[in-house]
Amino acid sequence: MKLPFCDHHIITFLARHSPDEPLDYALSAYLRANKSIGAHDRRKIGETLFSIARWKSLLDHVCREGASLTERLTTFYRIDWARVGTDPSIPEPCRLGSTPFLFDKLCLSYGEQKARQLCLASLTPAPISIRANTLKISREELLEKWKGIFDASPSRHSSHGITLSKREPLFALPEFKEGFFEVQDEGSQLVAAKIQVKPGEHVLDYCSGSGGKTLAFAPAMGGKGQIYLHDVRPSALLQARQRLKRAGVQNAQFLLPEHPKLPQLRGKMHWVLADVPCSGSGTFRRNPEMKWKIDAPLLERLTQEQRDIFAEALRYVRPGGKIVYATCSIFPEENGKQAAFFQKEHGLVLDEEPLSIFPTEGGMDGFYAAVFRKLEN
Repeated sequence: MKLPFCDHHIITFLARHSPDEPLDYALSAYLRANKSIGAHDRRKIGETLFSIARWKSLLDHVCREGASLTERLTTFYRIDWARVGTDPSIPEPCRLGSTPFLFDKLCLSYGEQKARQLCLASLTPAPISIRANTLKISREELLEKWKGIFDASPSRHSSHGITLSKREPLFALPEFKEGFFEVQDEGSQLVAAKIQVKPGEHVLDYCSGSGGKTLAFAPAMGGKGQIYLHDVRPSALLQARQRLKRAGVQNAQFLLPEHPKLPQLRGKMHWVLADVPCSGSGTFRRNPEMKWKIDAPLLERLTQEQRDIFAEALRYVRPGGKIVYATCSIFPEENGKQAAFFQKEHGLVLDEEPLSIFPTEGGMDGFYAAVFRKLEN
């Protein structure tokens, strides 16, 4: 039997997709390779694939063992969603699109009611948020450009953020190609705002990735001072270089771990950002595949890796300088407990109340950021 058009592409994608590959990147690559798929069908395919990934534990429970991809998709379409939340025959973690480990950990940390809220929030679509690049345009000017074209409004918390009511082809817009904005969750923008770097200062983005948070704090420097982006992945730094060029950020250098300049920066940075690898538990709705990988050994390994990275990043902070520890996690082990450890282990002073954001339906993703000051000798 011939499958409906969208179902054919959903099954084809699932057959090719590796669980180790982030769903959003893999889906973008698939859609680029299949340009004949129209906008409406792209949206339907994307929404269905993300829903299947978010509800994997429920689907595993209701499907027979060894079910084909077509059978799983058919079963997914037939789920009576009105009954899922109250059906006692379904284990509660499955009713919440969670795992026993994740649900138990959230219950122990925050109580059953909040644990349920957090699980349910991770099942909802993520909001579409962007940040105006004030090196080239103000938020108000960008909103005026889009007036009558997109349903866009100022973000509630970020002073440069804009929220769109529905998904739009943002990367195809001339405003994106000209560097007027970047796609960035509002919570991530608030983390970047913790780096209060001034013109003329020096800042190191130690785990920079593709430079998302650097792009957010760079405009405050006005092109004066120096930004150093460090990452262990050459591909991430290459992407960062391209993004910063498009945004008009010119006072930046890109350093791999073996770069000879890196040791010379120790003890000289006014600001260091350590946006460390983490469980991603605050962004499960964007990266649902991570939900099914988290277990006790992985969390233990991550927390030790975070401590090692922070200790190394701290070496670059000058006396009286500041270091920002950041995660996209909602687990206390990766957030508040780490902050307490850093203060005790390294003799740091917590400069202000840490930023702690929990994911909510229609709201921001989950993030944590603590600003520490290194005492002067």
